[in-house]
Amino acid sequence: MTTTTTATPPVRLGLRENWAQFTLLVVVNVCVGALVGLERTTVPLIGTDVFGLTSDLAIFSFIIAFGLTKALTNLAAGALTARFRRKQLLVTGWLIGVPVPFVLAYAPSWGWIIAANVLLGINQGLAWSMTVNMKIDLVGPARRGLATGLNEAAGYSAVGATALVTGYLGTAYGLRPVPELIGVVFVVAGLALALVVRDTAAHVALELAQHPKPLSSEENTGLAATFTRTSWRHRSLRGASQAGFVNNLNDGLTWGVFPLLFTDHGLGLAAVGLIKGLYPILWGIGQIPTGHLSDRIGRKPLIVSGMLVQAAGFVLALALLDRPLLAGILSAVALGIGTAMVYPTLIASISDHAHPAWRANALGTYRFWRDMGYAAGALVAGVLADTLGLNATVVAAAVLTAVSGLAAAYWIKDRPATTSVTIGPATTHGGSHK
Repeated sequence: MTTTTTATPPVRLGLRENWAQFTLLVVVNVCVGALVGLERTTVPLIGTDVFGLTSDLAIFSFIIAFGLTKALTNLAAGALTARFRRKQLLVTGWLIGVPVPFVLAYAPSWGWIIAANVLLGINQGLAWSMTVNMKIDLVGPARRGLATGLNEAAGYSAVGATALVTGYLGTAYGLRPVPELIGVVFVVAGLALALVVRDTAAHVALELAQHPKPLSSEENTGLAATFTRTSWRHRSLRGASQAGFVNNLNDGLTWGVFPLLFTDHGLGLAAVGLIKGLYPILWGIGQIPTGHLSDRIGRKPLIVSGMLVQAAGFVLALALLDRPLLAGILSAVALGIGTAMVYPTLIASISDHAHPAWRANALGTYRFWRDMGYAAGALVAGVLADTLGLNATVVAAAVLTAVSGLAAAYWIKDRPATTSVTIGPATTHGGSHK
């Protein structure tokens, strides 16, 4: 009797070789970004108009809760990949995100909104972290910038599109519950797709086996050692981490400040939704060419110039404020283009300088500092806005962003030279999923 067995497809690294799984992960990240996009336009106004909050710091507290939780989850996610597979963490992130749209739509008090943002932070920290890691696992070193560009483009285009849609829905149906309940679609779709995607442990094992620089027996791959290495000890990783922190600091600031600033100058909810949607849409779409470009010309030029373009965006917001719609649109364009230049490039830069054995922890550390920027931005915005006004808060963001760009120019060394290698089938399909 002859027994036939189905051969397991060989494991290969590369975008073309893994296009089906890569595309599936892109769609998953569309859902991840769309869920956080629910909050970009309406939630600051829910604080003022529905719950009667008068303190800017109190209004921005939901961003602080989101940023702190997401940052800590990012850090934990890197360590958790040593114990759990990427897919398990991705599915867990989606399960935790299920209540979010319902709480945003029907919360009886502001405390419930903050609680929803704790859940949203965990969802984003696990789900977005795993889509980034899994795409990097699939493509290998040669197309890392393009991979991160496509991942972040999918997520942030969805953030912008959802912010735009919720602005129009809020105008037509009120701030709640209709704009928030479209999030149910994203949660259901994201969870269903996460259950279908395949894990990437074998791809990590293959890259480790093929890596040109073997891991030193003295090199500590643990979370604590990688945290200090990424945060400060390694010059280029330090430069990228501070740039990521400031990038999201200014995003957290605009998240809370721009809806209040432009409504104070006469714009309606639909116009604010346009401004808040345009920024992440350009940020999202722009990451495809910028991620690919960083593979060609290097990471540092895009990081430094992108931070300076963002700083110019804040200047435009104030310089043209007597024409608020024009000020908002031009500022959103500059902020979107500048962020598109740095966002995938910073992730790729971290990956360039991190060995595959501790890359997940390095990315977790970077994303911890980057998303702590959300909390720091909201805190700085709240304190400055309450004491000095919204205009002074925007000036502070411009200065901090420009200084960060100059620090990146000083600290970051461009990526080590890489050569394109044709990778054959793996000898094993198991292995570490660190």
